[in-house]
Amino acid sequence: MKITKINHNGVDIALVTSDELLITDVQSALDLLATVGYEARTNRIIIDKSAIDEQFFDLSTRIAGEILQKFINYETKLAIVGDFSTYQSKSLKDFIYESNNGRDLFFLPDKDQAVEKLSKH
Repeated sequence: MKITKINHNGVDIALVTSDELLITDVQSALDLLATVGYEARTNRIIIDKSAIDEQFFDLSTRIAGEILQKFINYETKLAIVGDFSTYQSKSLKDFIYESNNGRDLFFLPDKDQAVEKLSKH
């Protein structure tokens, strides 16, 4: 895992990259929160969807909701970047839409849009 700190409009954001899965369950999400908080000293994270277990995107597993709740509890904002057009689930599309209109979790196509979104909220 590599953490690159980005400062945009005076806001610190951690860009987390990895060739391995970083979020597979609630505990791994908490570990990521703690590591980024300690190493980058920020509560705003950008991560590629390839570093997140596919179960996260199957809302019936409830993993996404449990992980989102941890991010909210620890006042951390998360932007997941990647191509989400391949998912056909209406409930997932609704979840992505609602998240993108919220303040804590965003599903965006690229890093630049994620930096813009996280630096505004």
